[in-house]
Amino acid sequence: MGAETSSLLATLLPFVILIVIFYFLLLRPEKKKKQQLTDMRNSLSVGDEVTTIGGIVGKICHIKDDLITIETGADEVRIQFSRWAISTKGTQTSEQ
Repeated sequence: MGAETSSLLATLLPFVILIVIFYFLLLRPEKKKKQQLTDMRNSLSVGDEVTTIGGIVGKICHIKDDLITIETGADEVRIQFSRWAISTKGTQTSEQ
């Protein structure tokens, strides 16, 4: 019975190690990045310059619940977006 237990442990140990490595290299950093993005979106305020997921850059002029209105361009065109559509705070200078 002792040989069966050690054989089972030797078989399962690599899988357990693989799952732990997978968690620390892929799942945990992704969860942390998602939380930082949520915190950034919740901290937006009027006057902040933002970039949307579509690449539109503008300044926030109005926030109501989950809708954000930004002014963009020299003509100060106002466009309304959902809060989840905001990609970064500030202007994005390089492609990520």
